[in-house]
Amino acid sequence: MQPRCIRGTCRSIPQPLVRMSSVGIRARFDLSGRIDYNGHSVTCQLGTFVGGYRRMCRTRSMLAATWMAMGVLSLIPLCSAETLYVTSGGNDAWSGSLRSPNVDGTDGPLASVATAVAAARRLDESVQRRIVLLEGEYFLDAAIVLDHRDNGLTIAAASKGRATLYGGRVVDGWRREGPLWVAPVPDVESGRWDFRALVVNGRLADRARFPETGTLQHESRFDVPWMSTTGGGWKRKPTEEELTTLKFRSEDLPAEIEAANAEITVYHMWDESLVGVASMDRQKGLIRFSNPSGHPPGAFGVHKYVVWNTRCGLTREGQWYLDRAAGRIVYRPRSDERIETIRVIAPTMESIVRIEDAEDITLEGLRLSVTNTPLRAGGFGAGAFDGAVHVRKSRRVRLENLEVFNVAGQGIATDGSAVTIHGCHVHDTGACGIKAPSGHIENNRVHHVGRIYPSAIAIWGGGRGAVIAHNDVHDTPYTAINCGGRDHRIEHNRIWRAMLELHDGGAIYVFAGENTVLRGNMAFDIPDTGGYGSSAYYLDERSTGCLVEGNLSYGVARPSHNHMAHGNTIRNNVFIYDGDMRLTFARCSDYTFEDNVLQASGSITFSGANVLTVMRNNLLDSGVGKVVGRTVEQYAETGNTPWDLASENVVGPARIEAYRDGRVRYESGSPALERDIGRVDVHAAGVMNADRPR
Repeated sequence: MQPRCIRGTCRSIPQPLVRMSSVGIRARFDLSGRIDYNGHSVTCQLGTFVGGYRRMCRTRSMLAATWMAMGVLSLIPLCSAETLYVTSGGNDAWSGSLRSPNVDGTDGPLASVATAVAAARRLDESVQRRIVLLEGEYFLDAAIVLDHRDNGLTIAAASKGRATLYGGRVVDGWRREGPLWVAPVPDVESGRWDFRALVVNGRLADRARFPETGTLQHESRFDVPWMSTTGGGWKRKPTEEELTTLKFRSEDLPAEIEAANAEITVYHMWDESLVGVASMDRQKGLIRFSNPSGHPPGAFGVHKYVVWNTRCGLTREGQWYLDRAAGRIVYRPRSDERIETIRVIAPTMESIVRIEDAEDITLEGLRLSVTNTPLRAGGFGAGAFDGAVHVRKSRRVRLENLEVFNVAGQGIATDGSAVTIHGCHVHDTGACGIKAPSGHIENNRVHHVGRIYPSAIAIWGGGRGAVIAHNDVHDTPYTAINCGGRDHRIEHNRIWRAMLELHDGGAIYVFAGENTVLRGNMAFDIPDTGGYGSSAYYLDERSTGCLVEGNLSYGVARPSHNHMAHGNTIRNNVFIYDGDMRLTFARCSDYTFEDNVLQASGSITFSGANVLTVMRNNLLDSGVGKVVGRTVEQYAETGNTPWDLASENVVGPARIEAYRDGRVRYESGSPALERDIGRVDVHAAGVMNADRPR
């Protein structure tokens, strides 16, 4: 018999538990009020008890704390928790209170999550409610929507990673058509269904692409100056015509391209626009879009574009396109695939779980896969799309040990406060991986984001007081971690292979950040693909009072980039690059740069060195003996900065012995050891778990 609970006292806040075996009761409790009692786990939000217990623990009055805890334990017979079970082989006419069917087949687990949510809402409000999904696959007819009626609810997998929720449906009826396979989707032909993601045998399949590699060059121009984001953007607002047309060379596009199917990615500088084709006039060399682009084609001097979803782009195994006119999917199979066993899932919804105007919701151990996006430009960071898990206007939401994958939009998107995202694996997303302002984003793996919208950001924080720590982030087309707002901590993250397609971003990018700390991070192997470049640590417009300290960067040509930022400190970092290294400070002021170790096989250039108010105790090692400071006015370098580096810095060999494991070690006699600088050890950066012990 499970214990009963005082109305309104239950709330789950996992923290380390304190054992109470000494008092003869098989119980544990933590400082938030969670109690494990004789095998039952309940949680009581008893503010007076918690505060008093914490004070007693701090003053080492453990005897008094123990007696106080025993007083609370006397309340446990008043507490209760109700669990509802769901399995794909269940029955929605059953109660859901049993994990498996009873012997006479009259009761057992439910069949659908929606029915379980409805049943949980009928329980007394004083009951702590939990829905447990047993191992299996759950194809949803509609998104699971949780609101204030579900406050305090937990939805969890019985076994981590063994229950999968799908926001799509299986496509059947495949037949051969020459080297291709085709399957009917009648709702597409009628216009009731459209999608731009397809999951084939568990992978997010590539769309048909023209050209097969690289990009095409269009001839549209937009020479209006960009006045900076805080300066209002374009000096002149683009016209509708400029946002909905593209000039092309007719010889670039095959005559058989079908306008009704074609979609175009128009590349800008730090983002892109995905647009449909309304018409194509070959004589005029003009394409009209069915939806406006975010910036005019040709803006920022960028003229790249790619055409998707056409028959002529179906050139490689594993690609597909949606033939809207014929109402079918066309797929070029891989050599190891068989038409009799192929499993294809197409998305039918934009979110799988939506949490709106709710509190104290927990999702735990689930897998979520297959979502859709509408045809529109995604904007900066591809932020215009919903998440497979989407949280709005909610508080104290906890997302733990989820796997979100093979989705067209964002993996996890929240706009609430006090959201915790912990231990999640988010990968193969069309847009962002995790977007969570003012949240705690810790111990997650996020990679291969931006599969449809390359401006996607792997982890996007913001608001106030966010913590982004101990995450592994890699293989991102744009920025790995982005954060604006104030009082954030971005610490102990391991980032590699970011900025693979777009420009003007970095491993960690801070826009309008105030009092934000970047500490103990490790960024490496980030290419420079041109344009406005890529960086390891980037403080952008209106960032002030920020601290960049104790970080490691290697394989990044521009380890530190700063733009329209003021009063920031860069201290005790190690930056290593095989080639010419640049650190840039355009339109900045009042910077402190101290106790850093820089090692480059080529030259080291400080562009904007005139803004370095403090430049001391650094070790600067150029393999060609060239360390240069350049004065910058606005964006133009006007000459060398007059400075006497040797008076307060060391210019010479750093004698770094090893660093790739995150532990920077120096040879005996290194000036870094003598000056006690560059003592950077970030080997603990990234995810902490049993597979990677610390």
